Amino acid sequence: MSAARTREPGEIFGPRTTLFADVLSIGVVTALACLPLVTVPAALSTACAVLRGTRDNQPVTAGRYLALLRRRQLGRDLVAGAVALAGVLLLAADLALAGAGLPGARAFSVVAAIAGASALVVALRACARPESATGWREAVRRAAGDAVRDPGGSALVLSALAAAVLCAWMMLPLAFLAPGPLALALTAIDVRDAGAARRRAGRARTVRDHTSVTPEQEAA
Repeated sequence: MSAARTREPGEIFGPRTTLFADVLSIGVVTALACLPLVTVPAALSTACAVLRGTRDNQPVTAGRYLALLRRRQLGRDLVAGAVALAGVLLLAADLALAGAGLPGARAFSVVAAIAGASALVVALRACARPESATGWREAVRRAAGDAVRDPGGSALVLSALAAAVLCAWMMLPLAFLAPGPLALALTAIDVRDAGAARRRAGRARTVRDHTSVTPEQEAA
């Protein structure tokens, strides 16, 4: 039986994800894949792809995660990871300089924090995009549009990240589990936004078809 038939009303994923241990196992392999740091985008993107597959009744297993990870384009993933890591280091350096008491440091810190949070939202939403499996440029472009069009979803992204960081800070071993729930949240937000976009497109087509009917056609 397909996941589409067994999914309850309002349920985003199929019933396999009721086994939360599956999500936690994905979190462990994702955390291990993230250890080189430059592999963080690829690792998180793969986790989202595995969890997205539950909608098509695909298994949530470490084996499937590794299989999808091996299919990725290593060169592009490493470039994306290096860019992301450089951005984080640059932001950290800017905030450290601002904290040294330079003139205008407070205003600069606020601007830098807003810019950093915005870039982080786009990066995380790009990891959840299906396009990130084959190329990051299109994924980032679409994620930027999603972030502007769906501010509520962007707030949820930051909330999910804050929850993951808080769990890891409270108990260090949870750092090896947190990527799983984080990837689940990112995937759910992306699926939710895609569904809303399809509904908007459907309403727009209905309105367009209705307005295209001529008075003679209505009389007939």
